[in-house]
Amino acid sequence: MAKKKKVSWFWTWVIGSVVLRLILIYFPENLNLSSRPEVSTPLTSLRRLAEGYWLKQLSVSPYAGSMYHGSPLLLTLLGPLTVKRIEGQPDHLLCSLVFVIADVVSAMLICAAGGKLQVAYSSSLQLLGLRDLSENSELLPSGDFAALVYLWNPFTIVACVGLSTSAVENLMIVLSLYGACSGLAPLAAFGWVMATHLSLYPAILIIPLILLLGYGPDAPPRKLFWQRNSLEVGTSSDICSEEKAKNQLKVADVFSWRPVVSFLLWTLLWSSYILVLCSIYVQQYGGLQELFKRTYGFILTIQDLSPNIGVLWYFFAEVFDFFRNFFLIVFHGNILLMLAPLALRLNHRPCFLAFVYIVISSMLKSYPSVGDSALYLGLLGLFAYELKDMQFSFFLLSGYVGVSLLSPVMHNLWIWRGTGNANFYFATAIAYACLQIILVVESVSAMLNHDRTLTKLCAAKAPPSMVAGISSSDYQNILLNAAPFFTPLLLPLHFPPPFPDLTILSLNLSKT
Repeated sequence: MAKKKKVSWFWTWVIGSVVLRLILIYFPENLNLSSRPEVSTPLTSLRRLAEGYWLKQLSVSPYAGSMYHGSPLLLTLLGPLTVKRIEGQPDHLLCSLVFVIADVVSAMLICAAGGKLQVAYSSSLQLLGLRDLSENSELLPSGDFAALVYLWNPFTIVACVGLSTSAVENLMIVLSLYGACSGLAPLAAFGWVMATHLSLYPAILIIPLILLLGYGPDAPPRKLFWQRNSLEVGTSSDICSEEKAKNQLKVADVFSWRPVVSFLLWTLLWSSYILVLCSIYVQQYGGLQELFKRTYGFILTIQDLSPNIGVLWYFFAEVFDFFRNFFLIVFHGNILLMLAPLALRLNHRPCFLAFVYIVISSMLKSYPSVGDSALYLGLLGLFAYELKDMQFSFFLLSGYVGVSLLSPVMHNLWIWRGTGNANFYFATAIAYACLQIILVVESVSAMLNHDRTLTKLCAAKAPPSMVAGISSSDYQNILLNAAPFFTPLLLPLHFPPPFPDLTILSLNLSKT
């Protein structure tokens, strides 16, 4: 009964989020959100996509000029919907419905992935003998919580109502994570290839996806399983129990290569298929070379310096052209520089590693939008239990609210009223970047502290012999051999015996 009530409660909130989106879509002129620099960027603007489709209808390259720089596949999917009008209905209604569906599907995939993560993590805690923590982690269904955070996040709603294609990009990223959590290599490969094709930066997610497929979902540090299994092997007198402990040790230690190889093969297959489709589409407009130049080249060279919530537009507007290439390498290389250390430290938590990568890329990408924040804030809900002790949570919440309110005000003072300058708007962008830095640092610190807590709890459950590095069987033999000699000396000190049964046995031996 309680489970049915919980399910109905969850779907009530999901339907409520859809209704809210539909109401805002029918609001006059969509609150003019599609023209906001925080929502629409040169890569995610539906207006630019409609311009590219209009050029294609005139037998002109959709990449002519400087309007459209997105995927030709996305142009094929959404382009026809931009020219269809329903009498008496808002413009681009069909595109808005596509974005609403994309948000709902993304939320459902986050919910399903969260359920798999929670089940795997709970079973890992039970293997470590931490049943109390396992029961506490199941009180809050992290998948449901993360899905609702994603659906009701104001950033997600604004991106959807503002006709930003970031909803489709987020769907592909979530699809790849869900496929990896479920062990579905073809699905994970398809999501990763499509996400990389749409916005390039998700390419770095191949590392956590491989770790997810190889090691499985997030779990405590593997050394805890090794210690636990060695304890069970040393104390077990039953052959079956010893074999079971050894099998658990192998499972915790072995990296499964089969799903990883399957993922790489499917990645090659999907990439080839998408390249063939794109080459057919742009064959008469310059081929794949022109496509890469207008899409990936546009992202990497930061040619459009129109204001957004990032920091690169202002920096490259001020820097001398002589140093431009150097700083392009610095900013893009900074993302790559952090991949290996984080992967080595968080390899046992690949899904959380993917969250960290997404935040870092959102902070340093060329054309960020609120749709990027909507994705990583939704994924943050998957780790609500592990990050419950994260510091500065209220400060981060207040900061995001403050930046969301001040950014439109500063932009209005600069562009429309003329009472400010670019520094006004850039100040909010700096604050936004600082908030993301604090979020990354504090979330990683909280996760590492959680792992240290698990290590201490596992050490507290181990007998003193295991802490000292002596097996339990050797410890028992030492006590049995030394009992007749040392028991009379130790009794007056009233030390708590490590093994009460052995102490009684030693007393009997001393009497004889």
